[in-house]
Parts: sequence; C-alpha cells; structure tokens
Amino acid sequence: MSARYGGAEAVKGHVAMLAFSSMVAGSFTFGALTANLVDPVAFQALRFAFAALVVLMIGLVTGAIKLSDARAPWRWLLLGGTFSTYFVLMFEGLKTAPPISTSAVMTLMPIMTAIFSWIILKQVTTRRVMLALGLGAVGALWVIFRGDLDRLLAFQVGRGEAVYFVGCIAHALYVPLVRYFSRGESAVSASFWVLSAGAVVLTIYGWNDLRAVEFATLPPIVWIALAYLSIGAMAMTFVFLNFASMRLPGGKVMAYTYLTPGWVILWELAFGHGLPELRVLAGLIVTFGAVALLLKHEERAPRVQLQQ
Repeated sequence: MSARYGGAEAVKGHVAMLAFSSMVAGSFTFGALTANLVDPVAFQALRFAFAALVVLMIGLVTGAIKLSDARAPWRWLLLGGTFSTYFVLMFEGLKTAPPISTSAVMTLMPIMTAIFSWIILKQVTTRRVMLALGLGAVGALWVIFRGDLDRLLAFQVGRGEAVYFVGCIAHALYVPLVRYFSRGESAVSASFWVLSAGAVVLTIYGWNDLRAVEFATLPPIVWIALAYLSIGAMAMTFVFLNFASMRLPGGKVMAYTYLTPGWVILWELAFGHGLPELRVLAGLIVTFGAVALLLKHEERAPRVQLQQ
C-alpha cells in the first residue's frame, strides 16, 4: 500500500509530535524519582524490552510489522544504540542534576537536530523555522527558570547536566538518521526493530548490571515508572517520533520539545501541585507561539512513494 505525503501528512506529523511532547513530560518526574534506585543501564534494558513487546502486540494486531523489514539489521543496531544512549545518559544525569537543569539542556536539542539534519539530509532550515526555534528556546527557558532572571544567571553546568547534554546529542542525531536509513518501513515496524535492537545492545553492554539487580527488593515506584516509561513515554512516543520524522524536517520534529515544560506544569497541576505564577505562564504563551509559527504556512512536502 502506498501513500502520497503532502500537506495533510505534515499536519499528522505535527499532531503526532504534540502527543509525543505531552507524554515525554512525565519522563523527567519519573526519572528523578528512580534514577538513584536502580542502575540506569539495567533499567533501560528492561524498558526497551518491555516497550518492544508492546509495539510488537500493536504490530501483530495491525499487521504493520513485517519480517522483511529486518533487512540490513546494522541499521537497527545503529539506531537502537543511538537512542538507548540518550535514555541511559538521561537517567545517569538525573542522579545529580535536578529536573529543572536537565530540562534547560533539553531546549538545545532542536537546534542540534536542525544541524544534523542539514549535514545528513541536506535539509535547509528556513528563517521562519529558525525564528520559531529561537522563540521556543526563549519561552522554554523562561518557564524552566520560573521567569526569574537571577535564577537563570545563577545557572551552573554540573556533571549531571554535562552527561545529559551528551545524551541530547545522541537524541538529536537519531531523528535524521531514522529518515536516512528508512526503506519504506511503517512507523510501528521501525519502532519495533529499533527498540528490539536497543534492548539487545543494552542487555549485552549491561549484562553484569542486570544480573546484580535484586528485582524482588525494588520499591513499587520503580515498577510504576517502568510501566509508564515503557508504554507511554517510550512505546507510544517512539511510534509518534518515527511517524513524524518521516513527514517533517528534523528541526521541526524536535521543536516540539519546547512544549515539554508546559506539559510538565499540567502534570504538576494534575497531581494537585497548583499553577505557577502568571509570569511563568507568559513563557508558555511564547512556546505555543513558536509552534504556531511552525504550523503556519506549512511548506508543501515533496511527493514521494512510501511502501507501508
């Protein structure tokens, strides 16, 4: 089955990334709660394996996963290794860095993705998109630092932030690589093979760490976090990310990370922590404006044939 990708498909890509950003927001909270309770590599190995099983079930029901998609398995090993690196370093960074600092580092990902997309895919980012990326970065930083200039000026990069920054580089590189290595696989199929490959890479690399984990003694929050991070913040978002990466330029895909601080505030509200000050909400308006700028006058994507 083939499909023509144009303006309507680009809109679907934006919707997928909107859902992506809302689910990812919970990762920082759960990550901070569990980072010091279990080894990051062991935890991510379980997370990738669990997420791969979830996507496999989706693929079996929809028929989206094909054995022929496993051809050139080196692609999946490279993609799986790249993406798993991000999550391991995220949890490693959260051992010492507070979520607010790691979120600040995360706002650099769209710019890095745009650079990698230019290098790998020769995608040229327009002035409008660059303006949106810059606007989104300002709005996100405003939210992250609660509209407090003194807090922003006092920001110091520690070891945890530096470790997470390396992970963000891996995440930014992953987005254009998905498109570069694609041979027409569906988003569900690509997600399954990448997650499976990531689970294999992490299991081999962290085998001793996995064996050392005393699963029976892990607190309930670890299992709760594993369930959410595997199903919501990985299996579903992975499909959304792959889906959007085939329909949008890399810089636009990662621009939705600017909405994460806003979603985090909504998560906090849902847990009864209340709304932040009005000056912080002003930053949310700026980030929403950045995404709206990306949606407006969407470029017509070239028509290509993709086999599903």
